[in-house]
Amino acid sequence: MIDGNVSLKRIVCRAVVVIAIASSAACRADNADASGGSHIKDAETTGGKSQAEVVTPGQPAPGAVAVSAANAGEPVAIKVYKDANCGCCKKWVEHLASNGFKVETMDMPDLSLLKQKHGVADELQSCHTALVDGYVVEGHVPAEVIRKMLKERPQIAGLAVPGMPMGSPGMEGPTKERYDVLTFDRAGRTTVYSQQ
Repeated sequence: MIDGNVSLKRIVCRAVVVIAIASSAACRADNADASGGSHIKDAETTGGKSQAEVVTPGQPAPGAVAVSAANAGEPVAIKVYKDANCGCCKKWVEHLASNGFKVETMDMPDLSLLKQKHGVADELQSCHTALVDGYVVEGHVPAEVIRKMLKERPQIAGLAVPGMPMGSPGMEGPTKERYDVLTFDRAGRTTVYSQQ
């Protein structure tokens, strides 16, 4: 009988210790969340051993599928429609490639129907049009602004840099003008997304 009581006390003590450890881990996770640090995302028991995944905010959880390759810093596929004789289009393609995009180009003598199909109004047009992950990119939009859009996923048709401003990617030269990168939607509404 004494041995039974001792065994029961040991089981109860072990249960209390396990609960205390679990409570402590949960408390540390809550504190880490509040401070913006890393936190315990998930704990599982496998083969009798406790395992936990530590996730740093802003990073995908291990095994998670990224929403967009832009989030993971992986090459992003982009298709650029351009005129074969346009030098600044070629330089913009080089800008994209040097900034981690996987660029496919298609030369077309007339882009007007393509621009119309994708909702690029006349006042937004430039010399080339690109398609990336469900968005339209019109003109000399900087690569980092495209990545920002792909990360934020705004409810827009795309981005545009109307005309060909000096100093924009592909239009480098001795002078640099300030220009806006605009969002646009299918209804023709625009907003300033980035100032360069």
